[in-house]
Amino acid sequence: MDQTRVTNLKIAARFLRLLPGTIRSGPTGRFTAGDLLEQAVQRRGNAPLVRFEDQVRTYAEVNALANQVAHWALARGLGRGSVVGLLMENRPEFLAMWLGLAKVGAVTALLNTHLHGESLAHSMHAAGCGVLLLGSECTDAWASLADEAPEVELFLVRDPAANEPALIPGAHSLDTEIAAQSKENPPREVRAELRGADPLFYIYTSGTTGLPKAARLSHSRFMGGGIYAALAGMGRDDVLYCPLPLYHTSGGVMCVNAVLRNGATLALARHFSAHHFWDDVACHGATAFQYIGELCRYLVNQPPHPLERSHSLRLAVGNGLRPDVWKIFQERFGVDHIVEFYGATESNAAMVNLVGRVGSVGKPFPGMKVALVRFDTARGDVVRGPDGHCESCDLGEPGELLGHISEGRSAAGRFEGYTSREATEQKILRDVFEAGDAWFRTGDLLSRDADGFYYFIDRVGDTFRWKGENVSTQEVAEALTSQPGVQLCAVYGVEVPGADGRAGMAAVVLEPGATFDGEALYQGLESALPAYACPVFVRIQQAAEITGTFKLRKVELQKQGYDLGASEDQILYRDDVARAFRPLDASVIASIENGDIHV
Repeated sequence: MDQTRVTNLKIAARFLRLLPGTIRSGPTGRFTAGDLLEQAVQRRGNAPLVRFEDQVRTYAEVNALANQVAHWALARGLGRGSVVGLLMENRPEFLAMWLGLAKVGAVTALLNTHLHGESLAHSMHAAGCGVLLLGSECTDAWASLADEAPEVELFLVRDPAANEPALIPGAHSLDTEIAAQSKENPPREVRAELRGADPLFYIYTSGTTGLPKAARLSHSRFMGGGIYAALAGMGRDDVLYCPLPLYHTSGGVMCVNAVLRNGATLALARHFSAHHFWDDVACHGATAFQYIGELCRYLVNQPPHPLERSHSLRLAVGNGLRPDVWKIFQERFGVDHIVEFYGATESNAAMVNLVGRVGSVGKPFPGMKVALVRFDTARGDVVRGPDGHCESCDLGEPGELLGHISEGRSAAGRFEGYTSREATEQKILRDVFEAGDAWFRTGDLLSRDADGFYYFIDRVGDTFRWKGENVSTQEVAEALTSQPGVQLCAVYGVEVPGADGRAGMAAVVLEPGATFDGEALYQGLESALPAYACPVFVRIQQAAEITGTFKLRKVELQKQGYDLGASEDQILYRDDVARAFRPLDASVIASIENGDIHV
């Protein structure tokens, strides 16, 4: 029997073992996140659940703290449907806070610790938070709200690793209030009416292109979060290293669920650090880790580390690992099994690549119905035929991925939307293949090969037209980050008066100590990209604003364009005569806009 068939049989057997539990925790089921923790405690109470810095917390210890939170919530009148904001960095208490709230049916809004001011206030308003649990390490974020602070009941949670927090007027000490609460499981009856379809979290979009949206994520969706790791063979003896923020789905849902459902251990980092990554992996004895593509790119751009091959990692699960990094990462660091998946917090379309096909996001998950439809990047919308219905893509043809919206015994096909009804409706495409059908718009362009494997191309909004051609920001970004000295970049289109379409512009962050070489960059991009895709403008960022998923925020960059007065960053333009990127000044801008310099 060939190896591919053996692998497929193993995957099928694992899926069949997981199926009963998936149905049990479906939208109408009573088995929710709190039950999953209590079940894990019965099986693995004295086993380590979390390893964090120099701490080890067992399943029983985390559950005891969660129970104190649950009893406190009940005493405060919080229960099914109550919304509690959680603003805290990665640490064991983060898990205990939301798990305790889940036991009484409350919804936790997982607030991004990088947000301040308007964005943070917007996020809290969008969720309708009545209570905020604030980690003492995040008091600066709360202070940034000033007059914009929502009216919430504020509870401070001390960070044991920090000094005593500064007093905040009107804040209560959660540590003091829960100290007297019972460590026993609250009666199951307190969540007797709770079902899998009820919301567990509000998780926010990253905000790279605007203010964050609060996406609903139910208990049922959470219960399926660790299924990719389980299908890849993760078990109770594994230690899963998570350097990703717990307020995002990859870290807070997929990692945590994978550990709870398998009785494994979560090795948690407060923040991702490329410098300390291999030290952490070795220290915790990690056998698996969760990645996002930019994390892997950071690691391959680091100088050699003495522990980068002296480790026990055998499995990496994540999304966004681009083909140009995949092979380099796997060969350099010796990670045997990479499981790439496709999905998003709010999306009902999910895929997984369990067989290691480089560059592919895999095939649709069983029970999910997806489609690729033609997309006109010039109009920014799907293509409809004479009958008014969408047109399916041919093999290899990029198109927008849609997920069919349906209700069933499992979470497959469900679209749970956002707290904003308007934002929810904007993601639904109707009358796609027949009158009355409804599909979720992923906003992603993918293609499919003859074997049924899918490949991510770009975000719909990130593909723009220039010189009559479609330009993929992802393709340009990959070419840029492969150039010497470039650590990070964001690519976007900007308007140039008198020109059709949008000219490419890249905001670039250089590696520490690197200097910008305009001639070398011109030559490197010329050999890597077609002429129409090479950026017209390059902006060298000194202080970059990074999202929780290690991406540059595009919204302000795109608004500023190549306006020299909008920032202190150096801006250059592509000089095809000098065959170099040269400094942009007012006279050059005038020449570009009046057509004397052709771009």
